[in-house]
Amino acid sequence: MDVKKEILLIKRGTEKIIREEELEKKLIKSHKEGKPLKIKWGADPTAPDLHLGHAVILKKLREFQDLGHQVIFLIGDFTATIGDPSGRDEARPVLSEEEVKRNALTYQDQVFKILDRKKTKVVYNSSWLKDMRLKNFLEMASLHTVSRILERDEFQRRLSTGKEIRLTEFLYPLLQAYDSVVLGADVEIGATEQMFNLLMGRTLQRRYGQEGQVVITLPVLEGLDGTRKMSKSFGNYIGLNEPPEEIFGKVMSIPDELMFKYYLLLTSLSEEEVEELERGVKEGKYHPMEIKERLASLIVEELHSCQEAKEAKKIFYARHKPGIRWEERVKGWKPVEVVIPLLEYPKGKIWICRLLSTIGAARSNSEARRLIEQGAVEIEGVRVKDPSSEISLKKGEPFLLRVGKRRIYQVKGEG
Repeated sequence: MDVKKEILLIKRGTEKIIREEELEKKLIKSHKEGKPLKIKWGADPTAPDLHLGHAVILKKLREFQDLGHQVIFLIGDFTATIGDPSGRDEARPVLSEEEVKRNALTYQDQVFKILDRKKTKVVYNSSWLKDMRLKNFLEMASLHTVSRILERDEFQRRLSTGKEIRLTEFLYPLLQAYDSVVLGADVEIGATEQMFNLLMGRTLQRRYGQEGQVVITLPVLEGLDGTRKMSKSFGNYIGLNEPPEEIFGKVMSIPDELMFKYYLLLTSLSEEEVEELERGVKEGKYHPMEIKERLASLIVEELHSCQEAKEAKKIFYARHKPGIRWEERVKGWKPVEVVIPLLEYPKGKIWICRLLSTIGAARSNSEARRLIEQGAVEIEGVRVKDPSSEISLKKGEPFLLRVGKRRIYQVKGEG
């Protein structure tokens, strides 16, 4: 494959490449010298599970591997104890080293569902950051300014609303950038919201006398609700380690208008093929259910196998036959566990709309009201019809709450 065709493949589904002409030069040099490029992706193990939002990046990394390049998967076990401020309007909870280590152990198994193990190098940034000498740290810190870091949108929003910014959050992008210096990364890939950190790596490399890395950003993937980014904290995620039938069912529950973005970012179909499917649905040539079913099968095949995708499809349709009981429909699902502090509700009751917004099932009370009016909320299999109703909270008596087709929460009162 010539370099022009490689770039066309790499560009598929990306938001930005900074800069494309530099990427072309690096690829030409790689071909001439027979030396693979170093493609960096870093993930802080702040939670034990990776999801399809991460798979968007993993798919792009795999494309680089298929072109003959080496992926460096950096586990940010040191930076995870600080917390990345990207996309955050408040500081992340500080994790202990033990929590980070437990989460990090699960990451390697999950990424190799998509990445080629032989073409992947796994590194931990504690290897060089944990024992960095103060003198070296101050030298690194002197290469950047406070005004430059204050430019990032997240910090501007916090300053305007009077929310605090921890000093460690100021240092986070600098430490992540230093990872690129240590690794000598040629390319770094990340989500759109990571742009500030990725560019910081490019800048710091140059100030250390290296060639700046090419930065490639990919779109943020919306979750099952079709609006917010996929996140475990929102309960709208599809985990890479979930059973095939769970993945299949969750994909089948996404909004129809979102499935073509999933096709583009999570499958190997070309842009032309995806456009043809979307056009076919609009013109009535294909039924949306048929196209979504194909998408669910392709994703399960990617993460498990073709046979398991077939079995997952059978289970899905068996569960969704008319007359299937609530217990059968939720069998095998993993609810998001949420705790409501009873001290805040001395009467032992909570307004249903406030409950939905409190646990992140809705962005606001008004959105919660709309969900209820649309018949999208059930408690223990009974549809909630009245948006003004109050739900009883009893210590030691958790209940299952369903929002939409596949978002399940186990709600319990404590305190």
